[in-house]
Amino acid sequence: MQKSLVAEFLGTFWLVFGGCGSAVLAAAFPELGIGFVGVAFAFGLTVLTMAFAVGGISGGHFNPAVSVGLAVAGKFPAGRVVPYIAVQVIGAIVAAALLYAVASGKAGFELGGFSANGYGEHSPGGYSLLSALVIEVVLTSFFIFIILGSTSSRVPAGFAPIAIGLALTPIHLISIPVTNTSVNPSLSTGQALFVGGWALQQLWLFWVAPLIGGVLGGLVWKMTGEVASTDATS
Repeated sequence: MQKSLVAEFLGTFWLVFGGCGSAVLAAAFPELGIGFVGVAFAFGLTVLTMAFAVGGISGGHFNPAVSVGLAVAGKFPAGRVVPYIAVQVIGAIVAAALLYAVASGKAGFELGGFSANGYGEHSPGGYSLLSALVIEVVLTSFFIFIILGSTSSRVPAGFAPIAIGLALTPIHLISIPVTNTSVNPSLSTGQALFVGGWALQQLWLFWVAPLIGGVLGGLVWKMTGEVASTDATS
């Protein structure tokens, strides 16, 4: 258990530091062309690389919604959900703190949005609370479904991190304009703690929506994916 928790801490740290770091630091140079696409790939690659690195130790969740979704699907012990979520949140906060330390070292530094998630006037595209809720629930549920499907016994072993990392890329491409993309409550928490104010006030949505999505993804897998797996082997 201890090794699994350390792995989850490291994986979540890398996800936040690499993904949000690309948004906060690299995207500040638009002439280099990173933009939404670069940030989306950065998030996908962080998950892909750490899923390969420590997935065999902890399962490579790095996200409270993933832990909840897998538990709902019966693929993860319910008793381990809370410890996993705790270290995921800690990993995200530590990553955000170090990212802040780096970013604030630039002359004239202004915190700005610091890659925090928001809706309404704090949505990158000005999208409403309802839009944010829908996009976060739908995309998180599909993310959980893809994780469960790519790690099932029907799929050749060893390729799941690729599918999972690539899935996170279009998820970001779709939802960055709407919420700046959460689908991960720990990530949202770390960034919101440093932005404060509106980010903390709106943080509830980026716990509620991804967790609902996680539950839905796990339930849909139990109703469809497991049935298909049973049929294929019968």
